[in-house]
Amino acid sequence: MSESAGDPPQFAPILARTTAVHQPVGPATYDCIKIIVVRSGSAVLFSEFGEKRVRDGDVVVLAPNVLCGSEPEGWITVTTIYIDRRYLIDQFYWQHCGEVRDHLDAADYLEARYSEPAQILHLGEQRAGHLMPWLDELVALSLDHNFEAHFYRMQALLFAVLDIIVPHIRTSPTRRSPLQRARTAVGPARFRPLREEALQTRELLRSALTKRWTLETLAEEVHLSPTHLSRVFVEAFGRTPLSYLNMLRSEEMARLLRQTDLPIGTIAPQVGWADPGHAARVFREHVGVTPSRYRAMDMPAGESTARPI
Repeated sequence: MSESAGDPPQFAPILARTTAVHQPVGPATYDCIKIIVVRSGSAVLFSEFGEKRVRDGDVVVLAPNVLCGSEPEGWITVTTIYIDRRYLIDQFYWQHCGEVRDHLDAADYLEARYSEPAQILHLGEQRAGHLMPWLDELVALSLDHNFEAHFYRMQALLFAVLDIIVPHIRTSPTRRSPLQRARTAVGPARFRPLREEALQTRELLRSALTKRWTLETLAEEVHLSPTHLSRVFVEAFGRTPLSYLNMLRSEEMARLLRQTDLPIGTIAPQVGWADPGHAARVFREHVGVTPSRYRAMDMPAGESTARPI
């Protein structure tokens, strides 16, 4: 689980940070669930839901491996809670132990019930105000870097926050949400060690972003059948290999749009898309805005994407 810049590296299933943002932040993706509570100010978020304005009293819920960026309207202050997916599935299992057989079954049930990867909840300032003391304490305990000592209190604080937020999250009785990741065929999460073939595939994609990968060529590289590779990769990262590749290309395209003056038609093949029109469509699908809209944001060229919102 990533932390904000300047923090020592650590892992904890629950982590919270409060951040004030004054400039646009490029799209970033995390391998954990993020709950972002807007404390004050406002911003335009861009993600798989497109462009949406958030302000005081709003809460953003993001699944793992979902790109999200922001353009503050002056400034915005948020508290972000990072939650390890395995930890959340474990809690979900005990909550629904009468309906699911085991933790892997709980992972499937969780994915089916909460199938939208990015949601904005409009709690309102009064209801969100109840969260602030719990959020402040959760941040303070996170900064103490002693999760073992604070485990029970941090868990209690998280449960108090979720008790208010979860009833407002949209659920799906069937997987037919317009925002659900039908293309990913999401399956059980990481309750067993990541397969070496999944890690190898991820490194292949990262190291050769512009290569014309197919599921078959990737499968040949790691000595699995295409069907088996797809299943192994989805279990590890929540996306199919080619969907993950499109996410990586979208991140790189965002970086080049931010740091260079190159035209979009030149950037597209540099990240692996021969057709600029196709590149623009996929970029908008993953980032939430068009490349030209993204470039028009007043974003510093060196701005890091590793930010809470």
